[in-house]
Amino acid sequence: MRHIQVEDGLRLRFPGRDETFNEGVEIGLILAQMASGQSEITARIAATTLAQARTLATQMKYRVHVVREDEGGAEVMFLTGSRRPVLTLVHSAPVAAFAG
Repeated sequence: MRHIQVEDGLRLRFPGRDETFNEGVEIGLILAQMASGQSEITARIAATTLAQARTLATQMKYRVHVVREDEGGAEVMFLTGSRRPVLTLVHSAPVAAFAG
């Protein structure tokens, strides 16, 4: 029996239900969050749900970033809007003067 992540710290399981039911619940939860306009959604979904999630994300104008995939499923981020790049200040060592 698989646990379905609703949000951090809240997971559901449906005893007696098959994988198709679980996948429908996963897609429904993701779709509801997209419809609410959240700019960033993170979810753990079954590998078999990933293709359908990508299709829905595209239709809802979300980008899909697979964070991690394993035999149990995938951790996926759905992002919308433009993301500004994260700028990092890089320090360099002072260049020694050439004494020649």
